[in-house]
Amino acid sequence: MALLEIVLEGDPRLRQKALRIREVDDSLRKLAADMYETMMEAPGVGLAAPQVGVLRRLIWVHVPENFHDEGGPELSIPLVNPKIVKAQGSVIGYEGCLSIPGWTGEVPRAEVVTVKGIGLDNKPIRVKARGWGARVLQHEIDHLDGILFIDRVEDKSTIVQVPDDEPIEGPVEAAD
Repeated sequence: MALLEIVLEGDPRLRQKALRIREVDDSLRKLAADMYETMMEAPGVGLAAPQVGVLRRLIWVHVPENFHDEGGPELSIPLVNPKIVKAQGSVIGYEGCLSIPGWTGEVPRAEVVTVKGIGLDNKPIRVKARGWGARVLQHEIDHLDGILFIDRVEDKSTIVQVPDDEPIEGPVEAAD
């Protein structure tokens, strides 16, 4: 496995739509393994292939159990060609991004999502997540469509710089 370079805001690849993956093969599995290692080293809770300069529809999500004292289960999964098939509720919460280091903003997201995709074993996967798991899935799938979290921020005054040693977190509220 190898650490990959994370592409930063301003790189045009972050604004392009990623291509659908036709076959899960060893080269894709290697990319997924390298993405996982890169995400964990960063550290982050999600990474999309465009963030490492690869315009393919592949994401990794790794939300630890009880992340931010939310009480939720661990969600750690790679997904090929992920698609949100159901979204429920609405919450506003702070997000950050490995491609926009040091910045955070309040982003409205669905509270619960169901996502379908393909696993690295080439079998269909269906994942239902809530809270941070749902937020991270939506954030990473946005990357596949060239959308960054700052595009989703409704109140631009909430986009603020965060010191490197401070975790990106904040209140999560139900949206009106």
